[in-house]
Amino acid sequence: MIQVAINGYGTIGKRVADAVRAQPDMEVLGVAKTRPNFEAETALEKDFDLYAAIEERAGQFAEAGLEIAGPVEDLVDAADIVVDATPSGIGAENKALYEEYDTPALYQGGEDADLVETSFNARSNFEDAVGADHVRVVSCNTTGLSRVIAPLREAYGVEKVRATLVRRGGDPGQTGRGPINDILPNPVTIPSHHGPDVETIFDDLDIDTLGMKVPATLMHMHSLNVTLEADVDAADVRELLAEESRLFLIPESMAIDGSGKLKEYAMDVGRPRADIWENCIWEESISTVGRDLYLFQGIHQESDVVPENVDAIRAVLGEADAEESIELTNETMGVGL
Repeated sequence: MIQVAINGYGTIGKRVADAVRAQPDMEVLGVAKTRPNFEAETALEKDFDLYAAIEERAGQFAEAGLEIAGPVEDLVDAADIVVDATPSGIGAENKALYEEYDTPALYQGGEDADLVETSFNARSNFEDAVGADHVRVVSCNTTGLSRVIAPLREAYGVEKVRATLVRRGGDPGQTGRGPINDILPNPVTIPSHHGPDVETIFDDLDIDTLGMKVPATLMHMHSLNVTLEADVDAADVRELLAEESRLFLIPESMAIDGSGKLKEYAMDVGRPRADIWENCIWEESISTVGRDLYLFQGIHQESDVVPENVDAIRAVLGEADAEESIELTNETMGVGL
């Protein structure tokens, strides 16, 4: 069993912990928190060993009635691999710790690409991570874009990607985020950081991205225009994308007209935390004019990177190839709406 340490048990870390526990070849060795809170309590309720990420705060856990197994250094030392799910910038600070104990580490998309040997998306460049010591699982938006671009490149060739990303202001639990009553160009300059980030997966891709922030918490929305290298029919593109296990083509018959109903659907079908691990592409939005393809897709920012982290664990340790890992992760997590 692969012994997995999870440093950071917040929005991403707690989801990755549940996903790792579901794998037949992995075990959660423990999770680390910087301070006691409801997530620390639920980690113990789920029988995860809890470690203190900051030595000076270890006493706070005892004061809150929470038993810790030790400092994060002990967890890292004993693990086969660490998933760093800490806030942006903290992963970079933690890299020296992982190197000290010679433990491979995965980082999240908020870290700079130059921190690691390779950025990672399971569908697009799984093999690049095999044997690497430091790998970055790209952000929710980059994951969503990469999952669509990969099959299009393989089937038709891609000349140019143009994407407008309408991003949620914050996650449901991020009470300090916004805007509250505004629509912001974010950034106001072009391109947004998403295009260069996608290029860490496809280094020869021509892509321009624009970003906005809106007063919503549920999901991001992407408007894509992809210029392909050959004329295509929309029906053929629908068929191609429908074959991708982490793309959910929303049929018109479901009458899902936005993020709210998507999340309601996820709750109705029993998804944990109403998570949607797949890109959600409105099937009727898939349109073509000559070589230009257009579509809308929704991206659940809290969860689409979770199966990617699981696959990255196997890639780094050389435990499976891309097809084997994706199939196993999908099966154990229940990916596929």
